[in-house]
Amino acid sequence: MVKVVAKNCAQRDKLDEIIKLYEELVELTRKEEGCIRYELYQDEKDRSILCMIEEWESREALDRHLNSEHFKRIVPQIKKFMARETELNVYKKLI
Repeated sequence: MVKVVAKNCAQRDKLDEIIKLYEELVELTRKEEGCIRYELYQDEKDRSILCMIEEWESREALDRHLNSEHFKRIVPQIKKFMARETELNVYKKLI
């Protein structure tokens, strides 16, 4: 099992556009083989902080996702509305 935590800091005036893009990304990704969980969270104190928390059956499933048509199409659109680079961590389960 693989977990991914992708933390983003959005441009405040672009939150509506970003969330709309994420809605499509989440809807399509949840249909992918190997996707266990794919959820977007927003910080309670700072609405500009968005965090995608993902759970995948395997690294291979995650790699398929990263190469999917919808990921390659939507993520670059999301990135152009971010205030800084994504903090991305990929974790493998130990215990």
